[in-house]
Amino acid sequence: MSESNKMAGGMTATNRAILIAAFVLLASAIGYAIWRDSGSSGAGPAAESAAAPADQLATLEARVKAEPNSAEAWTALGQARFDLGDFAAATAAYEKAVAVSPESAGLWSALGEARVMASDRDPMPPKALEAFTKAIALDAKDPRARYFMAVKKDIGGDHKGAIEDWFALLADTPQGAPWEADLRRTIEQVGAIHKIDVAARLARTQARPLTPDEMPVAARAIPGPSRADMEAASQLPKGQQDAMIQGMVDGLEAKLKANPSDVDRWIMLMRSRMTLGETAKAAQALKDGVAANPAAAGRLKAQAQMLGVPGA
Repeated sequence: MSESNKMAGGMTATNRAILIAAFVLLASAIGYAIWRDSGSSGAGPAAESAAAPADQLATLEARVKAEPNSAEAWTALGQARFDLGDFAAATAAYEKAVAVSPESAGLWSALGEARVMASDRDPMPPKALEAFTKAIALDAKDPRARYFMAVKKDIGGDHKGAIEDWFALLADTPQGAPWEADLRRTIEQVGAIHKIDVAARLARTQARPLTPDEMPVAARAIPGPSRADMEAASQLPKGQQDAMIQGMVDGLEAKLKANPSDVDRWIMLMRSRMTLGETAKAAQALKDGVAANPAAAGRLKAQAQMLGVPGA
């Protein structure tokens, strides 16, 4: 069966209503993020090494000149510089960001990580520790700050204490978080180095499911459109429902052509394609989204896996 026929004949009225409601929700409430997407620079202890394209970097440099009081602009530049391995420049950008938005725990922990990476000798520079401490004061659950505070314990010789803190972080780590694999590897490696048995405990520890608030809006299962949404969608003839959905998908793709850096919309496009049974197009959306946003590849792939996109 062709993908167009699947959309025309394979969708239930409920699926149509849910998909329509999902587009409405996307338009009104796009944008939850974990770790690197919440004013951060890397995907955790071992951030992805994808480099920002030169033209993207030039655009970001131009943006901070045009918007010197935008924490978001400085954050985007810091993230791009970090991904390029220019940690000193990333530190400078994040310092600008926290000056504009000093109440953001994610920005402080991003600054701390950049300062750690920019240090040639000291594995935990005082300025980095200061940034992580501020992050924890603002948000005791900030995952990156918690990770590095445990690193400080390990550096200081409290290896068991560090492992306990990492296990506590792992217990709070949501399913699909981009830092989960690196966190597990860190626990395993530190345990092996210091002859601390962690294997059985790691095997018993599973990442908890995402809560509705943690899952990006575009990838939420949508607990259910309201009765009014369902009734409004059901009042339309099936052909009009399908035409409405196709128009929404086409509109989504048009927005992505104009702004391919919108990661949430790429996720929504994958979700829509999977709901429509267009699995090949969902896989292509993943490929295109990663190509346009190499620094967000981990998040896109994690969401694609949750959605069942082939090849994710």
